[in-house]
This record gives sequence, C-alpha cells and structure tokens, in this order.
Amino acid sequence: MHLRGSAGAALGTGKMSTAVVPELKQISRVEAMRLGPGWSHSCHAMLYAANPGQLFGRIPMRFSVLMQMRFDGLLGFPGGFVDRRFWSLEDGLNRVLGLGLGCLRLTEADYLSSHLTEGPHRVVAHLYARQLTLEQLHAVEISAVHSRDHGLEVLNMMPEEKLAEALAAATEKQKKALEKLLPSSS
Repeated sequence: MHLRGSAGAALGTGKMSTAVVPELKQISRVEAMRLGPGWSHSCHAMLYAANPGQLFGRIPMRFSVLMQMRFDGLLGFPGGFVDRRFWSLEDGLNRVLGLGLGCLRLTEADYLSSHLTEGPHRVVAHLYARQLTLEQLHAVEISAVHSRDHGLEVLNMMPEEKLAEALAAATEKQKKALEKLLPSSS
C-alpha cells in the first residue's frame, strides 16, 4: 500500500494527514480486457496542446492540459466509468466525453495505459491521450462551458441573464488570451 498525504489544514489540524491509497499495477490493454465481470473500467482522456505562452505573463508554459474538478475536490482528466456489457472502452469513453465535451472522438490509437487496483473496489483505470492545437483545445473548452451552462439553465440554478453575462465575459477573456498566444492571421 502507498500512503498519500493530504492537506491537514482542511481538517483544521494544520498537520498532514495520511490516506491509504491502494497500490496501482500497470497492465496491458489486452490483459485488462480479459478481466472478469467483477472489475469496473474507468476511462479518462488527457487532452493537451503545445502552448508557447506564459502563465500570469511571466512563467513559461510548455502545454495546456484540460482538467476538471472531480467529485472529491481534486483535479482529474475528463472521463468516467464504462459499462463493458454495453460499450467498448472507446465507445463508452466517447459517450461520457460527449456529455460534456461534444466535439471530440477518441479511438484505440489514442490509448496510453491501464492500471488496476485490488482494494475494496476492483477498478481498472484506462488513460487515453491526444495532442490538439490550441484552437482545438479552446473549442473543446467552449463546448464544455456550454454544456455546463445549459445544465445550470435547465435546472434553473442561475438566472438566464447572469448566465449569458458570465459566458460572454469568459468567452471574451479566453479570446483575448488566445490572441496573445497565436500570431495574427493578417
């Protein structure tokens, strides 16, 4: 078993607490596909783009990577569980990604690795990766923002005019950042 420290400040102790994390074992995709029905399959996508820009105008960047807030408050790659009774890994991943990212389809060629844990929950995590251009990554981000905003609107969680105002501000801010990174097309 590996131990991973977590911020004790969140618990109000000011000390580092430890959480037991099951050991991960790397396996091949073929081995993962041979596992029996007692295993859950979780597929995630690392979408990234080369980025010659600077963070906060002073820290050189090499890549921009799309991440999302997970259920536990940590950052992770987009994706989720795939029901192997109904979907191939890629079809299931694309179904999950389609709910939030829409315009992207990953294939077996994008497969990177698989790891399993044999703790109380037997899970195989599959990672896919695809390098995009900054423009493509921006389009994926816009798609994700629109999906999120549609959910907020449908559930009446945010007034429509405030949602439109926030979307316009975010889109303008992203557009200006992208213009700084990319050479002008004149």
